[in-house]
Amino acid sequence: MDEFKKRLIHLVHCKPSWKTIYQLLKDDPTLSSLYSPLNAPSNRFKHEQFLPLLDKIPIDDLIEYYVRNDIHLISVVDEDYPLLLKNIYQAPWLLFAKGDKTLLNQPFPLAVVGSREATAYGKSAIEFLFPDLIKHQAVIISGLARGIDALAHQTSIRLGGRTIGVIAGGFGHIYPKENLGLASQMMAEQLVLSEYPPNTRPEKWHFPLRNRIIGGLAKGTLVIEAKKRSGSFITADFALSEGRDVFAIPGNILNPAYTGTNELIQLGAKLIKEPKDIIEEI
Repeated sequence: MDEFKKRLIHLVHCKPSWKTIYQLLKDDPTLSSLYSPLNAPSNRFKHEQFLPLLDKIPIDDLIEYYVRNDIHLISVVDEDYPLLLKNIYQAPWLLFAKGDKTLLNQPFPLAVVGSREATAYGKSAIEFLFPDLIKHQAVIISGLARGIDALAHQTSIRLGGRTIGVIAGGFGHIYPKENLGLASQMMAEQLVLSEYPPNTRPEKWHFPLRNRIIGGLAKGTLVIEAKKRSGSFITADFALSEGRDVFAIPGNILNPAYTGTNELIQLGAKLIKEPKDIIEEI
C-alpha cells in the first residue's frame, strides 16, 4: 500500500466532513504534511486539529485487521474504484468493501429502491421484472433496508443474479437488525459497501448520503414504490441530477404509497411496463 493511500485511510478514520478532506487535499495533494502540520502548505489549523485523533488511531493495526477479515479498502485514486461513482458530486474518498469487489465495474449496474413498507403490488412488480433483468446480467444495487430493498437483494440472489448492498453505517452495525443474516450472506457471496469504518453506528444523516452512492454506482435507478420526499424519491432525484436514467413503476393515484413514483414520471422518469423498457435503455 502506498503512503498516500495509507494517510487517506488514517484521515478517514478521524471522520472529518467530505469538504474538510477536500480542502486538505487541495492544499496538500499527497497529504505529506498530515503528521507534521508545521510543514503544511497552508490551512495549518486543519492539519493541527487532526493530530490528537490520528495519534489515537492505530492505523497499522487497523489495516492488518482489514486484510485479515477480507475487507477491501478502495480509495478514489485506485484503479478499481467504480468510474460511475467517481463522477458524482462529492464521491466518497474511500469505500469499505466486503465480498466480491469485481461487481463494482460491470456493464449493467441497476439501482432498485422503494418503500420500507412494501405492498403486494411492489413485490409482484419485482417478481415480474427481475427474471429478464437478471438474465441480461443486471447487477442489482440497493440499500439493505427492509421492504423493497431487501426483496430486491433476495430476489436477485434467488434467481442466480448478483447484487450490491450499500449501508449507512459500518459493517459492525447492520441496520435494520432483521437484515443481518441477509447482509452476512451478501458479504460472503455478493458485495456490501460502506463509506464508513466498520465500527461506525448509522446516524440519521448517513442515510441520504448512502443514497447518493446507490444512485451513483448505477447507470439507472428503478423506483418500485415511493412516497413523496421519501429516501427512494431522494435517490431518484439525485440520479436525475447526475444525468442518470430513472425508471418508475406507476401506481394507484389514490394511494399515497405511489405519490413519489407517479411524480417522478411527471418529472421525466421513464414509465416501466415490462423488463425491456429498462434493458433497451441500459
